[in-house]
Amino acid sequence: MDKIIMLGTGNGGTIDLFNTCFVIQNQSGNFLVDTGGSIEIIKRLTEANIDYKSLLHIFISHSHTDHILGLFWYFKKISREIMHGEIKERITVYCNDVVFSAIKEVSKQILPAKLVSVIFENVDFKILQNGDKYIINDIEYEFFDILAKGTKQFGFKCLLNNKKVAFLGDETLNPALYESIRNYDYVMHEAFCLEAEENIFHAYEKNHSTTKSVSEVMNNLGIKNLILYHTEDSHKENRKALYTKEAQTYFNGNIIVPDDMESIYII
Repeated sequence: MDKIIMLGTGNGGTIDLFNTCFVIQNQSGNFLVDTGGSIEIIKRLTEANIDYKSLLHIFISHSHTDHILGLFWYFKKISREIMHGEIKERITVYCNDVVFSAIKEVSKQILPAKLVSVIFENVDFKILQNGDKYIINDIEYEFFDILAKGTKQFGFKCLLNNKKVAFLGDETLNPALYESIRNYDYVMHEAFCLEAEENIFHAYEKNHSTTKSVSEVMNNLGIKNLILYHTEDSHKENRKALYTKEAQTYFNGNIIVPDDMESIYII
């Protein structure tokens, strides 16, 4: 059964939650979406029983540090296996042109020149254009520009267990894209904070949503299952209950507020 393993669910400033990143797992393999902002990504993969050496497909949605920096730790870990010929298949990283430029620049600043050479000789970078489609682990993904107000950012749509699934990055969905996900089975959307705490976390001025605001929009679009992530972490063990309660006030479908390391089964 296809599932989403949420390695992290926090926003860029969280301490008790790892930055939002996840693995889509099916019988054909693992697909890593974003990498968090530290070497913690390797630990999270291990806890999920995923060998980092088995990761042949990685998507980086945008160039913010909490999504991209873990990639360089992955590069450091995988470089030995690449140099010794232990990785038989080429690794593919999917990203937009802004992300690719950031990867090149940051690599030169923090990785040894020899390692940088190894990476760029042995990793395929697919520079995404809006609407590009790729088959990854026998699943077709359609990548698209989410029309972010901040840095350039891509999301994707796919079928998991014959259910329509959309990942919308970590900005409030642009209204121009509403019809593209209407009546979807599962939508993954950020929820920076609770509505009552917007004046504390300032979600709106950061191009983010409150649980209330995203739930209202997704309810109007007929979404069946709403997965909320990229949250603040001040409520610790009460976060899931509080976010779910607020979302249920405005959303008629199923609400999923995952914890770090929680698996979401697509059924």
